[in-house]
Amino acid sequence: MIASVSSIPIKVIKILPPSYKIPDPLPWAQLVGPLAAAEDAVARFDERVAKSPIRDGAISRTHFTDACASLWLDGELVHLDDLVLHDAGMDVRAPTHELTRAHAVLRARRRIAEAKPEWALSAPGLSSLRGRGEREQETSNRKEGEGGFEIDEAPERAEVGLEWPPGVLETDPHLAAAFDAVDAANARAERRLADETRFRPERDSLIYDSDWDEEERLDHWRDVVDQTRGLPPTLAGAIAIDAWDEIEPLEHTPWLGRLLAAALLRDRGKTRSHLPCLHAGLKSIPRERRRPRDAAARLVVQLEAMTAAAESGRKDHDRWLMTRNLLARKLAGRRATSKLPALLDYVLTRPIVSAGMIAAELGITPRAAQNLVAELGLREATGRGRYRAWGVL
Repeated sequence: MIASVSSIPIKVIKILPPSYKIPDPLPWAQLVGPLAAAEDAVARFDERVAKSPIRDGAISRTHFTDACASLWLDGELVHLDDLVLHDAGMDVRAPTHELTRAHAVLRARRRIAEAKPEWALSAPGLSSLRGRGEREQETSNRKEGEGGFEIDEAPERAEVGLEWPPGVLETDPHLAAAFDAVDAANARAERRLADETRFRPERDSLIYDSDWDEEERLDHWRDVVDQTRGLPPTLAGAIAIDAWDEIEPLEHTPWLGRLLAAALLRDRGKTRSHLPCLHAGLKSIPRERRRPRDAAARLVVQLEAMTAAAESGRKDHDRWLMTRNLLARKLAGRRATSKLPALLDYVLTRPIVSAGMIAAELGITPRAAQNLVAELGLREATGRGRYRAWGVL
């Protein structure tokens, strides 16, 4: 009975990578209102930051806020004060996986903000942000110099730093044999390392999907971005975000899409003084409205997120500037060598500062840092017993 059962052939169907097409024609009736609001809000906030006396501090604080918001959108909670302390290397507990991911977003934002506007969207910029730059460079070097790992079976004996009497190595057979054994062991170790480097797989199949062609998906996403050159910058950024969510170019770093869309706004000349916080803007949108099925509705949501990010950034900037002006009154009459002006400038660059952070930045003791905080009248921000931190909220 078992022999009469015929085998059923199984055909493996390879899943095609997702594709994205810009709506043609664009639903201008739905987009014109949110588009005008986003263009105006982003431009106003960028102009305010450009002429602000606290420009560097405000930009530095927004990096931390957007990094925490990126994890919040993925359902992970990262406290802002933990991220600040982790960035300063002064963790009060062992860093979690979510905290390290948020710090990766923070570092990526800083790299994009400090680089030229067109760097992030270029091929070298994308490779560097993906963490593939050094690996691809090593691979190309190995391909260019094939056979470069061949090691001389009888390498020349390195010169010994000690001054041996003449003829000792030739007359002492035990010492010469010891040096020969060391040279042979070094040659074997170098050959083993060369073989492991040559045949080591670039990606672990347990972590990465072998059918996930990141290069092909990235090329498709960049083609979509190239098609938006004739559109307004904010609409082009919204399309770039929507295409990234649909194509999913990178398997493990989905948060990079909004950073690249923010870099697109800089590249198109919409923002010249800051990197928009698109994660923080989307966080203000209700959860049930973030991923509608209609393409036009998705673009509207992204435009509204840009507007919310710009308006929230403008309010935060005005609050920080007002607090700075109030605290600056306490600097009147201070001696020229006082550390209070430096403390005021530093506290505006971080959401919170601890005594250790102040001491490391100003070159003073933690006790002196606490005295300066008391003189400046900063507000304690954490309320935790294990450490104390202050900030301009």
